[in-house]
Amino acid sequence: MTKVEPDNEVLEFAISREIEANKFYLALTERVGDAAIKKVLKELAAEELEHKAKLEMEFIKSGIVVDTSKKDISFNVSDYIVSDEPVIDMDYQDVLLLCIQKEDASFRLYIDLLPHMIDENAKETLLTIIEEEIRHKIRFEIEYDNFLKRQG
Repeated sequence: MTKVEPDNEVLEFAISREIEANKFYLALTERVGDAAIKKVLKELAAEELEHKAKLEMEFIKSGIVVDTSKKDISFNVSDYIVSDEPVIDMDYQDVLLLCIQKEDASFRLYIDLLPHMIDENAKETLLTIIEEEIRHKIRFEIEYDNFLKRQG
């Protein structure tokens, strides 16, 4: 793994990941029939935009323009990729498992990016998002466990 340029590159990359996560969850809502999970996915899509806004605020504080098209961060991102292509006929269990994987990948990525941050305020913002990503994962894990219990 090569060294990541501190702060700006990390924040730009994180913002692009939040945009991708928002699009992913919105696309997934079109593929599920269950109203409850559709609602959860829409909520998560909105939360990903909140994460994006928090990250962008770090740029605003420093007067830097955000370039989210820059994704060529010098980091082994393949370790954190979960397919963004939801299968058309996914059942509820498949959706839950995919969302667990997606949130876990985001959590691990941000944990690994954190040591590359220099600015303490930017670190705190990233820590807040890390906490939210793990809450998302736990939310899906609890629902998955409840689903399995209901199945017998």
